[in-house]
Amino acid sequence: MNDSHMVSLEQIREFVKLDSSPKLRAGSKKELYEWINEVLNRFQYFRLKKKDKGVVREYIKKMMGLSDSQVTRLIKQKKEKRIVCLSSRKKHTFPKKFGPHEIALLIETDNLHSRISGPATKEILKREYELFKNNEYRIISQISTSHIYNLRMTRQYESHSLTVKKTCAVSIKIGERRKPNPYGRPGFLRVDSVHQGDLEKEKGVYHVNMVDEVTQWEIVGTVEKISEAYLLPLLEDLLNQYPFRIINFHSDNGSEYINKTIARLLNKLMIEQTKSRSRHTNDNALAESKNGSVVRKHMGYVHIPKVQAKGINTFCKEYLNVYLNYHHPCGFATLKVDKRGKEKKKYDVYMTPYQRFKSLVDCEQYLKPGITLEMLDLIAYNKSDNEFARSMKKAKEELFKNFKHIPQEMLSFTSFVSCSLLD
Repeated sequence: MNDSHMVSLEQIREFVKLDSSPKLRAGSKKELYEWINEVLNRFQYFRLKKKDKGVVREYIKKMMGLSDSQVTRLIKQKKEKRIVCLSSRKKHTFPKKFGPHEIALLIETDNLHSRISGPATKEILKREYELFKNNEYRIISQISTSHIYNLRMTRQYESHSLTVKKTCAVSIKIGERRKPNPYGRPGFLRVDSVHQGDLEKEKGVYHVNMVDEVTQWEIVGTVEKISEAYLLPLLEDLLNQYPFRIINFHSDNGSEYINKTIARLLNKLMIEQTKSRSRHTNDNALAESKNGSVVRKHMGYVHIPKVQAKGINTFCKEYLNVYLNYHHPCGFATLKVDKRGKEKKKYDVYMTPYQRFKSLVDCEQYLKPGITLEMLDLIAYNKSDNEFARSMKKAKEELFKNFKHIPQEMLSFTSFVSCSLLD
C-alpha cells in the first residue's frame, strides 16, 4: 500500500469528494494498522483542528472501506497507546457444533419444503430424528430457531440453496452518478429539456437546453418529439455548434438522455456522460435556471404545435444562440471564504460567454480544429448588441406569426417579455 504522494490536507480533502469505494487493499490486519499509524503520524492528527481531523478520518474510511466506529476505535487506541496494533489477547470462541454436514441437511430440508419459517423448519428437523429415527439428524435436531437463520447466511447455504432471492433494484449502467468538476476548463455541459405545453391531448415541441458550466456558453435547439429518433440528430447538431471541444455531458436521469443510443453517440465523440445524484438538486441547477431565464422568456409557456419545431430550431441556430453567446452578458460569481471557512458567492462580474471564454488562460488550446478566434471575432463584432437584438426581435415576430392558434393577447405578452429582456 503506497499513498506517499498524499502529503497535504488539501489533497485528501479533494480526494474524499471523488468516490466512496475503497482505494487500497491490506494484505493483513497488521499491514492495515501500520498504514493507519503512518497516516496519523504523517498529518500529525492530534495537533489538527476539529474540521481537519474529520477530513483525515474520512480519508482513512474511504481508502480502506472501514466504518466510522472502526476508525474511532483505532484512533482512540493510537491516543492511549501511541500506536495502533493487534491485540495480544485471544478472544473466547465457542466450539463449532453444526458443521458442513448439518448445514447440508438444512439445505436439503429447505429445498424440499421451499424454505418455510424457522420454527416450522426446526420442527421438521426434530421430527426427522425423534419420530422417524433418522440418526444423521441427531445434532441438527437440537438447533435453535434463531441459529437456523444464522446458518442460512453462510456461504455453503447461499451456494446450494434453491430459494428465491429478494428483488434487486434496477441498476442502469449508462452514465456515472456524480457532479463533474471542470477545474476551470470549458466543455463541461449541463443539459435539460423544456416542454412547450399540451393542448387538447396534443403534445407541444421540446426545447433542448445545453449550457457550459465555466463560460455559460448556451446552445438551444427544438425538436418535435423527445424520442431517440428525433433527439439524436438534434444533439449532434447542437454539439457541433460549440466552438470548443466537449469533454462532459451531464443531464438528469430522464430516459431521453440515459439510453444506449445517446451513450453510443457520446462514446463516438469521446464525451464522458454523467447524471445527477439522488437528493442533490443542485447537480443540474445551471441548466434549470437557464430554462426559466432564457428559454421561457423567449418562447413563453403556451402550447406550440410540433409542426413548428423545424422553424423554431432554425431561429435558435441563426439568431438566439448567436445572441446568447456573443451579445448577452451573464453574471459570473466571485467566491469568497470568510474566517470560519464559509463560502459565499458574489455575482460582480458581467460579460458575454465569448468574452468569458477569451479571458481563460491560453483559451485557443480548447478550440476545435479549424476554428480560430479571428473567425469567432467576425461573428461577435459584426453587429453591435442592440443591432443584433433588433434583428433577432424582427425574426422572432415573423416566426410567431405562424402560431395562429395562440391568442393575440398571448403573442403580445410574449413580445412584451422579449422586449423587456432585450432592453
